[in-house]
Amino acid sequence: MAMQDAMAGERRSLFSITALRERQQAGDRARLAVLVIALLVVGSVFSLLFSVTTGASDASMFDVIANLGGQADALTMRDRIIIFDIRMPRAILGFLVGGSLAVSGAVMQGLFRNPLADPGLVGVSSGAGFGAVVMIVLGGGIAMPLFNLLGIYALPLAAFGGGLATTLLLYRVATSNGQTSIGTMLLAGIALGALTGALTGLLTYMANDQQLRDLTFWGMGSLSGATWMKIAAAAPIILLSFVVLPFMARGLNAITLGEAAAFHMGVPVQRLKNIAIVTVAAATGASVAVSGGIGFVGIVVPHVLRMVIGPDHRYLLPASALLGGSLLIFADVLARTIVAPAELPIGIITAAVGGPFFLWILLRQRSRLAL
Repeated sequence: MAMQDAMAGERRSLFSITALRERQQAGDRARLAVLVIALLVVGSVFSLLFSVTTGASDASMFDVIANLGGQADALTMRDRIIIFDIRMPRAILGFLVGGSLAVSGAVMQGLFRNPLADPGLVGVSSGAGFGAVVMIVLGGGIAMPLFNLLGIYALPLAAFGGGLATTLLLYRVATSNGQTSIGTMLLAGIALGALTGALTGLLTYMANDQQLRDLTFWGMGSLSGATWMKIAAAAPIILLSFVVLPFMARGLNAITLGEAAAFHMGVPVQRLKNIAIVTVAAATGASVAVSGGIGFVGIVVPHVLRMVIGPDHRYLLPASALLGGSLLIFADVLARTIVAPAELPIGIITAAVGGPFFLWILLRQRSRLAL
């Protein structure tokens, strides 16, 4: 009896030590995550200043900061036009789009419990692109009354509708008896991407010369057409996703243990899924509408951050928004300077970096996915 009591006491001690170590590790990881987020905030400000001061202008970061601080003579009239009318909208739009794609990728990876889930990979971006192309090609014809009614919001809303319809169809196909099959989701995403790509090709065939040029450059992804009006059209939708998605962090953490476990922990799983899908579709649609097809941001950024700060969505979501925004700003600077005075589509740069990274993730996950 005494020996059994001693063994039980020893087991309790081991459990206590293990629990203490786990709490210490969680505390260390939380402190690291807060430090990383603080560094990303600083990096985001630097990336914005770096973007607006890089190019054919002598204005420095200090000049821009002085002008923003009220020192009007810190910049010449020419520099003010270049920075505040051309580069500043471009940098802000790049930050919003990059942050939106990255945080959407983080949410989808948490929701489907798979690091390969990404709005571009599973066809959501293609669906949003199809909605945008419908409005571009038909906005001057049979869809003109709708285009005139919605004004500057016509394109983002059309992209949102396309992204939402694709997401709901994808979710419906991949889910059976309350369970979402990852393999089915990926294959269905490929099929839906091919279908929307074919429909986009059909509309491109119907487009006139001007629409064809616009669609070609838009399809490769670019921030060259950034204006304050475009920001006004897309920013409300994207910023709303930045506000809504962090409230899902605890629910997404619970879903990583399984939907049944999350339900027994008190998480309204189905409602969480519905809100997440609609929010991701809206954010992705608005981003695709103003920037075209920019891939791999949503898969690379969350994966890198998950390796550094862990899978806790309370930190992963804001960190993804900050790193995704900064990354796209630097990619845009590279796109407009590497072949200056011409400009490279930004989608080519993100694909060149993200493609090999995606293959690396795929090889790491191959055995687990059984693909």
